[in-house]
Amino acid sequence: MTYCPRKDSAASYDAAIDAMRERHDAIMAAGAKRIEYIGDAVLIEGDCLEILPALGRVDHLIADPPYEDELHEAIGRIRRNDGQQMIQSLGFDGVNASRSKIAAMSVAVCSGWVILFTLAEGVREWRDNLQAAEAKFDTTCFWVKPDSAPRFNGQGPARGAECFVTAWAGTGYRSWNAGGKRGVYTHCVNGSSRHGAHPTEKPVSLMRELLGDFTNQGQTILDPFMGSGTTGVAALQLGRRFIGIELDPGYFDIACKRVREAWKQPRLFDEPKPAKPVNGNLFDGGAA
Repeated sequence: MTYCPRKDSAASYDAAIDAMRERHDAIMAAGAKRIEYIGDAVLIEGDCLEILPALGRVDHLIADPPYEDELHEAIGRIRRNDGQQMIQSLGFDGVNASRSKIAAMSVAVCSGWVILFTLAEGVREWRDNLQAAEAKFDTTCFWVKPDSAPRFNGQGPARGAECFVTAWAGTGYRSWNAGGKRGVYTHCVNGSSRHGAHPTEKPVSLMRELLGDFTNQGQTILDPFMGSGTTGVAALQLGRRFIGIELDPGYFDIACKRVREAWKQPRLFDEPKPAKPVNGNLFDGGAA
């Protein structure tokens, strides 16, 4: 249930709080280390593969899962001119072994768009796994990076773009607010909206554009690989509600700080669009 202090009784308030507490306890029992409530955002520290089954359904899921194993292997092969390895690791495991589980859980918890960033090498695998989870694969879009960095060893062109796959996990017509717009999003990697705390952090401006095109005000957005909280910042700026999950405690602390600062700022919209959030998410305490 959703409680409105202007319309509902004290009994309704008590019931809403009890339902929220029950969901909170279920998430902690699933393995969460911390849960932070910040305005219209709920941030959870823990492993998303453990926590996702304890969440209720959300409207949309947007995430940047770990890169494919192929990139990790390529990183390990990068050498300086003297033969020394330039980068030891990216600091997280590749996604290949857990891809099917991530896809299935993402579709199960979502009632709208599932949007996942990936390297070009991972598009087919994500498509196949999302379809196996009974989502309707839509298309592959592109984030074009005009200022992408050159390769460390200079042996080949820089990666000037990154892909993200889109699939519809809901019923009925797919929501889309951008008319005939192409699925090409051009944003600098190192623009003013980038915080720079996470190695694969996306610009806030990019995430704002995606949320504006694919989602509506008042809906709940889930990011199970929250990192330093960029999607949460963009969601609050546009009047969306946000649930983020992050395994690394250091990045979780950074995300809490950024989301808390974003919540204090004025929203970037005027009149909210009517939206019907799904029942059963973490904000209303309903059953999954």
